[in-house]
Amino acid sequence: MFHLASAVFWTLIQPVNLTGLLVAASLVAAFVRWRRLSVSFGLLGLLVLGLSGWTTLGALLLHPLENHFQKPAETLEDIDGIIVLGGGFEGAINLARGGYELNASGDRFVEAAILALRYPDARLVISGGSGSVFLAGEGDADTAPRLLTALGVARERIEMENRSRDTYENAQFSKRLVAPRPGETWLLVTSAFHMPRAVGAFRQADFPIVPWPVDYKTSGTERFGLAADNVLDSLRNTTTAMREWVGLLAYRLTGRIDRLLPAPG
Repeated sequence: MFHLASAVFWTLIQPVNLTGLLVAASLVAAFVRWRRLSVSFGLLGLLVLGLSGWTTLGALLLHPLENHFQKPAETLEDIDGIIVLGGGFEGAINLARGGYELNASGDRFVEAAILALRYPDARLVISGGSGSVFLAGEGDADTAPRLLTALGVARERIEMENRSRDTYENAQFSKRLVAPRPGETWLLVTSAFHMPRAVGAFRQADFPIVPWPVDYKTSGTERFGLAADNVLDSLRNTTTAMREWVGLLAYRLTGRIDRLLPAPG
């Protein structure tokens, strides 16, 4: 129920859809001759779209998420396992075509291959089923072996957790699959903006991990002003940031994490 409710809520409030709803409300208000309300809805829609697409708002919202956890400064030894969270594949396309098309977060799986080759004795777990509510797609854990074996990772090393639909389930189901022992060192690979929520979920599952963020969306040096990126990139940053902040708040309110931004260390 939580997964469905969050998907519906997010569909309504993401910037493009929210702009469309506000414009529709403006038209309805104009039709019934509520002029002030019509103008207010219209201006608010333009404000949402303008801030999301033509300013650096999205990058600034991403900064505290992407900068919260850093990769270890020194080379790690004795890595027992690597967990890679799904979200990097085009599930609907791969279900239809049988390939391994990557999306904007595909760095997660490129890094997974690099780490698997760097630590040949470590277990490699891909966590991610199909989390889509409105579009059928192949789960990332089912797609990943095709890409990873093509990149030189032995198929027998790849363990798949393909039931999870969200970050909370990633943590719960991965722990059941892995059964980590005290003193083991596990790396957690996911997008930098997503790492705070992922770390919080794994800590809540009592699964100690070492954050290994990848897939940065910003340089970290942006200041507020007109966006230097194209409109679609700026809009994508704002959408990603809003979704993650809303996700963090929802996880905190429902007890899936114990604080809004889990502390580093």
